[in-house]
Amino acid sequence: MMEILQLPFMQNAIWAGILAAIACGVIGSLVVVNRSVFMAGGIAHAAYGGVGIAFFFSLPALPCIIGFSIFIALLMAVLTVKHSGRMDTIIGVLWAVGMATGIILVDLTPGYNVDLMSFLFGSILAVPSSDVHVMVALVFLIVVVVTFFYKELLSISYDREFSQVRGVKVAHLHFLVLCLIAIAVVMTIRVVGLILIMALFTIAPYLVEKYACSLARMMVIASGLNIFFVLVGLWLSYRFDLTSGATIILTAACFFIVFETVAAAVRRARQE
Repeated sequence: MMEILQLPFMQNAIWAGILAAIACGVIGSLVVVNRSVFMAGGIAHAAYGGVGIAFFFSLPALPCIIGFSIFIALLMAVLTVKHSGRMDTIIGVLWAVGMATGIILVDLTPGYNVDLMSFLFGSILAVPSSDVHVMVALVFLIVVVVTFFYKELLSISYDREFSQVRGVKVAHLHFLVLCLIAIAVVMTIRVVGLILIMALFTIAPYLVEKYACSLARMMVIASGLNIFFVLVGLWLSYRFDLTSGATIILTAACFFIVFETVAAAVRRARQE
Protein backbone atom coordinates (compact mmCIF):
# COMPACT_ATOMS: atom_id res chain seq x y z
CA MET A 1 0.00 0.00 0.00
CA MET A 2 2.80 2.42 0.85
CA GLU A 3 4.35 2.21 -2.61
CA ILE A 4 1.19 3.45 -4.31
CA LEU A 5 1.35 6.62 -2.23
CA GLN A 6 4.50 7.48 -4.14
CA LEU A 7 2.56 7.64 -7.40
CA PRO A 8 1.69 11.20 -8.55
CA PHE A 9 -1.92 10.34 -9.48
CA MET A 10 -2.58 8.90 -6.00
CA GLN A 11 -1.03 11.95 -4.33
CA ASN A 12 -3.26 14.20 -6.44
CA ALA A 13 -6.27 12.05 -5.54
CA ILE A 14 -5.55 12.29 -1.80
CA TRP A 15 -5.05 16.04 -1.92
CA ALA A 16 -8.15 16.55 -4.07
CA GLY A 17 -10.19 14.40 -1.69
CA ILE A 18 -8.98 16.24 1.40
CA LEU A 19 -9.63 19.65 -0.14
CA ALA A 20 -13.12 18.64 -1.31
CA ALA A 21 -13.82 17.15 2.14
CA ILE A 22 -12.96 20.45 3.82
CA ALA A 23 -15.12 22.44 1.40
CA CYS A 24 -18.06 20.06 1.89
CA GLY A 25 -17.62 20.09 5.66
CA VAL A 26 -17.70 23.89 5.85
CA ILE A 27 -20.38 24.61 3.25
CA GLY A 28 -22.33 21.44 4.02
CA SER A 29 -22.73 22.64 7.61
CA LEU A 30 -24.32 25.85 6.34
CA VAL A 31 -26.53 23.83 3.99
CA VAL A 32 -27.74 21.49 6.76
CA VAL A 33 -28.26 24.22 9.36
CA ASN A 34 -30.17 26.40 6.89
CA ARG A 35 -32.21 23.41 5.64
CA SER A 36 -31.04 24.18 2.09
CA VAL A 37 -30.25 20.65 0.93
CA PHE A 38 -32.67 20.78 -2.01
CA MET A 39 -31.23 24.14 -3.09
CA ALA A 40 -27.69 22.77 -2.96
CA GLY A 41 -28.82 19.73 -4.92
CA GLY A 42 -30.33 22.00 -7.55
CA ILE A 43 -27.05 23.85 -8.03
CA ALA A 44 -25.09 20.59 -8.08
CA HIS A 45 -27.15 18.99 -10.83
CA ALA A 46 -27.61 22.19 -12.84
CA ALA A 47 -23.81 22.43 -12.97
CA TYR A 48 -23.90 19.77 -15.69
CA GLY A 49 -24.83 22.61 -18.03
CA GLY A 50 -21.29 23.92 -17.56
CA VAL A 51 -19.93 20.52 -18.57
CA GLY A 52 -21.97 20.66 -21.78
CA ILE A 53 -20.75 24.18 -22.57
CA ALA A 54 -17.13 23.16 -22.03
CA PHE A 55 -17.34 20.16 -24.37
CA PHE A 56 -19.46 21.87 -27.04
CA PHE A 57 -17.16 24.90 -27.35
CA SER A 58 -13.94 22.92 -26.62
CA LEU A 59 -13.15 25.04 -23.57
CA PRO A 60 -11.42 24.11 -20.28
CA ALA A 61 -13.96 22.25 -18.16
CA LEU A 62 -13.26 23.65 -14.69
CA PRO A 63 -13.65 27.40 -15.52
CA CYS A 64 -16.84 26.68 -17.50
CA ILE A 65 -18.38 24.67 -14.67
CA ILE A 66 -17.42 27.35 -12.13
CA GLY A 67 -18.91 30.12 -14.25
CA PHE A 68 -22.13 28.27 -15.05
CA SER A 69 -22.61 27.08 -11.46
CA ILE A 70 -22.22 30.61 -10.09
CA PHE A 71 -24.61 31.90 -12.77
CA ILE A 72 -27.23 29.32 -11.74
CA ALA A 73 -26.63 30.11 -8.05
CA LEU A 74 -27.13 33.85 -8.62
CA LEU A 75 -30.22 33.25 -10.77
CA MET A 76 -31.60 30.94 -8.09
CA ALA A 77 -30.88 33.56 -5.42
CA VAL A 78 -32.67 36.31 -7.35
CA LEU A 79 -35.75 34.18 -8.01
CA THR A 80 -36.01 32.67 -4.53
CA VAL A 81 -35.59 36.03 -2.77
CA LYS A 82 -38.53 37.47 -4.71
CA HIS A 83 -40.69 34.35 -4.68
CA SER A 84 -39.72 32.46 -1.53
CA GLY A 85 -43.09 30.71 -1.42
CA ARG A 86 -42.32 29.01 -4.73
CA MET A 87 -38.74 28.13 -3.84
CA ASP A 88 -39.06 24.38 -4.42
CA THR A 89 -40.63 24.89 -7.86
CA ILE A 90 -37.96 27.39 -8.95
CA ILE A 91 -35.15 25.12 -7.80
CA GLY A 92 -36.70 22.14 -9.57
CA VAL A 93 -37.01 24.08 -12.83
CA LEU A 94 -33.42 25.38 -12.74
CA TRP A 95 -32.18 21.90 -11.79
CA ALA A 96 -33.89 20.39 -14.84
CA VAL A 97 -32.95 23.22 -17.23
CA GLY A 98 -29.28 23.08 -16.24
CA MET A 99 -29.04 19.32 -16.74
CA ALA A 100 -31.05 19.42 -19.96
CA THR A 101 -28.79 22.16 -21.36
CA GLY A 102 -25.73 20.06 -20.60
CA ILE A 103 -27.24 16.90 -22.13
CA ILE A 104 -28.29 18.68 -25.36
CA LEU A 105 -24.88 20.36 -25.78
CA VAL A 106 -23.16 17.02 -25.22
CA ASP A 107 -25.44 15.44 -27.84
CA LEU A 108 -24.49 18.17 -30.31
CA THR A 109 -20.77 17.70 -29.66
CA PRO A 110 -19.17 15.46 -32.32
CA GLY A 111 -17.78 12.18 -31.01
CA TYR A 112 -17.95 10.71 -27.52
CA ASN A 113 -15.68 11.69 -24.68
CA VAL A 114 -15.29 9.25 -21.80
CA ASP A 115 -14.45 12.17 -19.48
CA LEU A 116 -18.15 12.97 -19.36
CA MET A 117 -18.72 9.99 -17.06
CA SER A 118 -16.17 11.36 -14.61
CA PHE A 119 -18.34 14.44 -14.09
CA LEU A 120 -21.40 12.32 -13.36
CA PHE A 121 -19.83 9.68 -11.12
CA GLY A 122 -16.44 11.17 -10.20
CA SER A 123 -12.91 10.31 -11.23
CA ILE A 124 -10.72 11.26 -8.31
CA LEU A 125 -7.78 9.19 -9.57
CA ALA A 126 -7.69 11.29 -12.76
CA VAL A 127 -7.53 14.71 -11.09
CA PRO A 128 -4.53 16.60 -12.57
CA SER A 129 -2.13 18.75 -10.55
CA SER A 130 -3.54 21.89 -12.16
CA ASP A 131 -7.01 21.12 -10.72
CA VAL A 132 -5.48 20.48 -7.28
CA HIS A 133 -3.89 23.94 -7.38
CA VAL A 134 -7.24 25.49 -8.29
CA MET A 135 -8.90 23.57 -5.47
CA VAL A 136 -6.36 24.91 -2.97
CA ALA A 137 -7.25 28.46 -4.02
CA LEU A 138 -10.99 27.75 -3.82
CA VAL A 139 -10.76 26.19 -0.34
CA PHE A 140 -8.72 29.18 0.83
CA LEU A 141 -11.41 31.50 -0.60
CA ILE A 142 -14.21 29.55 1.10
CA VAL A 143 -12.48 29.52 4.50
CA VAL A 144 -11.60 33.23 4.34
CA VAL A 145 -15.12 34.30 3.30
CA VAL A 146 -16.85 32.10 5.90
CA THR A 147 -14.47 33.33 8.62
CA PHE A 148 -15.00 36.99 7.67
CA PHE A 149 -18.80 36.71 7.61
CA TYR A 150 -19.07 34.08 10.34
CA LYS A 151 -21.21 36.11 12.77
CA GLU A 152 -23.64 37.13 10.06
CA LEU A 153 -23.85 33.60 8.66
CA LEU A 154 -24.43 32.24 12.16
CA SER A 155 -27.18 34.77 12.73
CA ILE A 156 -29.16 34.05 9.55
CA SER A 157 -28.69 30.31 9.97
CA TYR A 158 -30.80 30.24 13.13
CA ASP A 159 -33.15 33.24 12.87
CA ARG A 160 -33.41 35.14 9.58
CA GLU A 161 -36.27 37.41 10.64
CA PHE A 162 -34.51 38.54 13.82
CA SER A 163 -31.30 39.06 11.86
CA GLN A 164 -33.11 41.27 9.37
CA VAL A 165 -34.59 43.33 12.20
CA ARG A 166 -31.08 43.76 13.63
CA GLY A 167 -29.88 45.18 10.31
CA VAL A 168 -28.14 42.13 8.89
CA LYS A 169 -28.24 42.12 5.08
CA VAL A 170 -30.00 38.79 4.77
CA ALA A 171 -30.55 38.99 1.00
CA HIS A 172 -26.86 39.71 0.34
CA LEU A 173 -25.82 36.79 2.52
CA HIS A 174 -28.32 34.56 0.72
CA PHE A 175 -26.52 35.38 -2.53
CA LEU A 176 -23.16 34.76 -0.87
CA VAL A 177 -24.11 31.35 0.54
CA LEU A 178 -25.42 30.13 -2.81
CA CYS A 179 -22.22 31.24 -4.55
CA LEU A 180 -20.16 29.40 -1.93
CA ILE A 181 -22.30 26.29 -2.50
CA ALA A 182 -21.60 26.59 -6.24
CA ILE A 183 -17.84 26.78 -5.62
CA ALA A 184 -17.90 23.78 -3.28
CA VAL A 185 -19.95 21.83 -5.84
CA VAL A 186 -17.38 22.47 -8.56
CA MET A 187 -14.59 21.30 -6.25
CA THR A 188 -16.38 18.06 -5.44
CA ILE A 189 -17.53 17.07 -8.94
CA ARG A 190 -14.29 15.28 -9.87
CA VAL A 191 -14.16 13.52 -6.49
CA VAL A 192 -17.58 11.85 -6.30
CA GLY A 193 -19.47 13.24 -9.32
CA LEU A 194 -22.70 15.22 -9.70
CA ILE A 195 -24.92 12.22 -8.96
CA LEU A 196 -23.40 11.44 -5.54
CA ILE A 197 -22.28 14.88 -4.45
CA MET A 198 -25.06 15.64 -1.94
CA ALA A 199 -24.08 12.73 0.30
CA LEU A 200 -20.67 14.31 0.98
CA PHE A 201 -22.42 17.63 1.65
CA THR A 202 -24.94 16.31 4.14
CA ILE A 203 -23.95 13.09 5.93
CA ALA A 204 -21.10 14.42 8.09
CA PRO A 205 -22.78 17.77 8.99
CA TYR A 206 -26.01 15.95 9.87
CA LEU A 207 -24.19 13.58 12.22
CA VAL A 208 -22.27 16.40 13.87
CA GLU A 209 -25.14 18.91 14.16
CA LYS A 210 -26.73 17.27 17.21
CA TYR A 211 -23.47 17.17 19.17
CA ALA A 212 -21.48 20.27 18.19
CA CYS A 213 -21.85 23.22 20.54
CA SER A 214 -21.20 25.83 17.83
CA LEU A 215 -21.42 26.23 14.06
CA ALA A 216 -17.64 26.65 13.80
CA ARG A 217 -17.01 23.39 15.66
CA MET A 218 -19.61 21.69 13.50
CA MET A 219 -17.71 22.80 10.38
CA VAL A 220 -14.37 21.56 11.73
CA ILE A 221 -15.64 18.15 12.87
CA ALA A 222 -17.68 17.64 9.69
CA SER A 223 -14.59 18.41 7.62
CA GLY A 224 -12.60 15.88 9.66
CA LEU A 225 -15.29 13.22 9.17
CA ASN A 226 -15.36 13.88 5.43
CA ILE A 227 -11.58 13.50 5.25
CA PHE A 228 -11.94 10.16 7.06
CA PHE A 229 -14.62 9.03 4.56
CA VAL A 230 -12.46 10.06 1.60
CA LEU A 231 -9.29 8.36 2.81
CA VAL A 232 -11.03 5.14 3.84
CA GLY A 233 -13.03 5.11 0.61
CA LEU A 234 -9.88 5.62 -1.46
CA TRP A 235 -8.13 2.76 0.34
CA LEU A 236 -11.10 0.42 -0.12
CA SER A 237 -11.42 1.30 -3.80
CA TYR A 238 -7.73 0.53 -4.32
CA ARG A 239 -7.84 -2.64 -2.24
CA PHE A 240 -10.91 -4.13 -3.96
CA ASP A 241 -10.64 -2.42 -7.38
CA LEU A 242 -13.86 -0.41 -7.03
CA THR A 243 -15.04 2.95 -8.36
CA SER A 244 -13.53 5.53 -6.01
CA GLY A 245 -16.39 8.06 -5.85
CA ALA A 246 -19.07 5.48 -5.16
CA THR A 247 -16.86 3.74 -2.57
CA ILE A 248 -16.31 7.03 -0.71
CA ILE A 249 -20.05 7.66 -0.56
CA LEU A 250 -20.84 4.09 0.55
CA THR A 251 -18.20 4.43 3.27
CA ALA A 252 -19.96 7.57 4.51
CA ALA A 253 -23.36 5.85 4.26
CA CYS A 254 -22.20 2.80 6.22
CA PHE A 255 -20.74 5.01 8.92
CA PHE A 256 -24.03 6.93 9.03
CA ILE A 257 -26.09 3.73 9.44
CA VAL A 258 -23.82 2.33 12.15
CA PHE A 259 -23.68 5.63 14.01
CA GLU A 260 -27.45 6.13 13.95
CA THR A 261 -28.07 2.52 14.98
CA VAL A 262 -25.72 2.79 17.95
CA ALA A 263 -27.14 6.19 18.92
CA ALA A 264 -30.70 4.80 18.84
CA ALA A 265 -29.66 1.82 20.96
CA VAL A 266 -28.04 4.12 23.52
CA ARG A 267 -31.18 6.29 23.68
CA ARG A 268 -33.38 3.25 24.26
CA ALA A 269 -31.03 1.97 26.97
CA ARG A 270 -31.18 5.31 28.78
CA GLN A 271 -34.97 5.39 28.63
CA GLU A 272 -35.16 1.94 30.21
